[in-house]
Amino acid sequence: MKLDAKIPSGPLVDKWARYLSEIKLVNPANKRKYEIIVVGSGLGGAAAAATLGELGYHVKCFCYQDSPRRAHSISAQGGINAAKNYQNDGDSVYRLFHDTIKGGDFRAREANVYRLAEVSAEIIDQCTAQGVPFAREYGGHLANRSFGGAQVSRTFYARGQTGQQLLLGAYSALCRQIQAGTVTMFPRTEMLDLVVVDGHAKGIVVRDMVTGEISSHSADAVALATGGYANVYDLSTNARGCNVTAAFRAYKRGAAFANPCYTQIHPTCIPVSGDYQSKLTLMSESLRNDGRVWVPKRQGDNRPPQQIPEGERDYFLERKYPSYGNLAPRDISSRSAKEVCDEGRGVGPSGLGVYLDFSDAIDRLGLATIRERYGNLFEMYERITGEDAYKTPMRIYPALHYTMGGLWVDYNLMSNLPGLHVLGEANFSDHGANRLGASALMQGLADGYFILPYTIGAYLADLKEKRPSTEHPEFRKVEKEVEERTKKFLSINGKRSVQSIHKELGQLMWDKAGMARNEEGLKEAIAKIPVIREEFWKNVKVPGDGGEINQELEKAGRLADFLEFGELLCRDALDRNESCGGHFREEHQSEDGEALRNDEKYSYVSAWEFQGEDREPVLHKEPIVYEEVKMATRSYK
Repeated sequence: MKLDAKIPSGPLVDKWARYLSEIKLVNPANKRKYEIIVVGSGLGGAAAAATLGELGYHVKCFCYQDSPRRAHSISAQGGINAAKNYQNDGDSVYRLFHDTIKGGDFRAREANVYRLAEVSAEIIDQCTAQGVPFAREYGGHLANRSFGGAQVSRTFYARGQTGQQLLLGAYSALCRQIQAGTVTMFPRTEMLDLVVVDGHAKGIVVRDMVTGEISSHSADAVALATGGYANVYDLSTNARGCNVTAAFRAYKRGAAFANPCYTQIHPTCIPVSGDYQSKLTLMSESLRNDGRVWVPKRQGDNRPPQQIPEGERDYFLERKYPSYGNLAPRDISSRSAKEVCDEGRGVGPSGLGVYLDFSDAIDRLGLATIRERYGNLFEMYERITGEDAYKTPMRIYPALHYTMGGLWVDYNLMSNLPGLHVLGEANFSDHGANRLGASALMQGLADGYFILPYTIGAYLADLKEKRPSTEHPEFRKVEKEVEERTKKFLSINGKRSVQSIHKELGQLMWDKAGMARNEEGLKEAIAKIPVIREEFWKNVKVPGDGGEINQELEKAGRLADFLEFGELLCRDALDRNESCGGHFREEHQSEDGEALRNDEKYSYVSAWEFQGEDREPVLHKEPIVYEEVKMATRSYK
């Protein structure tokens, strides 16, 4: 496998402009001759499908939700970053770029991140023109707030509903192209495999989730915008439907999977309350602008928070990281919360929680201001916990949230498999080992609106092969494999539910490859996951049949991929014998508990190649080379 990042030559600040001026183009009349498949209709997928349709391509867009409006991007709360410098506080493209590289603990690709920072300002203009109701200052200008890992205010927001409002903007653009006939939408349709013809990605095999029909679709290029894989841990902040299947199927067809061990723990989640939970609830990082994080100084202090005097509280983030305080990056904030809870100073029934306290902000700014900024988040918290966070501090604890790993892509957002492009969270390229808050929405829209429409054209302009018919033998072969796999799920007829096995896998992943990892635990997980996988294939119970709506069948297919992918994640975590960002190896930490990188040995992207069933994957390495950034110990103190 050859990993060529295809990074343009020349100075970093000129690479994207030079690339745009030199790429081959497809003329408008010829665009109508090409068909493109977009899988996923979140911010990346909807933006890409709408933009490609407006350019004149014929686009097929697939999503498993009943409407693109229900894509998981809708759940993003706090905001979207852009280097506009509206607050006149010293922000710039370079500062956003550097904060993103630093936040990712110097494990992201420099050229891709600089391009992301460059186009960030265009995203805000695009979304404002679409009518996205960003918050505004009194004078009418767009407002900004600060987020973790930055010392400037660059985050645009719509109360605590930023993802929903941005998705509605992208959805409106998508609907316009559906009406125009350039985009055909396939809701309630799940991609189950990728079709590769003569070494190029040429289509997908899908299942209609209502009728159960399995069918094939061919195209000149395929774009995956299918999100992340946090649900390998079962409990996460992701919607239950979020899965790794599309990306993992592509991996098994030849696409390299990069940095699967890079998972992000979000520090601001409502703590687990019992075994009955199917998912965890995120409270926006934006709350850390005005909320102060603390625990009692004394172990076992179970008094109500209002009864604990100021002098007996430990504002541990402010104490440990005075320069950033409560806005320290997510990985650092999460580990600090775990640390104080492990010391026996956690709060709440389980002892796994810390306080997020707004009393100082309410005294300083007034209740009306806090309600205006975060009202819907406070309402959500009260509905879930029954507690009024205006009067008593919220209780929060870290949880699985985002995944920085994904399919390997080059500068064109194309995988090593020609014709397969990957957008947003489904690719690896922009966030390194840890994502800064408000950067996910930025990447999804940047990839969909401003990057893929150019780079996919460069691929199509050089394309010589005609689009194959779905009657091509390779389509028939893959379709038959999907049908046989479906029949196998239904024929096992065991005694265990899909969810019980998923919960077993998730607990193992959290214990051995979660917020902290070590060699012994990772080796134990690698040994145990095949045992759980064997149990699944022998004893899972999938009721019903394939010719109808069957959610257990859908969940079984996704879990089957998680059971293989979880092992790949652990192998990657074991191979990376250092701590960096969200990948925290307990053997590699400083005296004060900070992550210790090993730049000499591990300054590379881990790209894994599938070798076949029951065979270990092969690791390929793309060196990380910085032209403008100097690697340094990451400090937020």
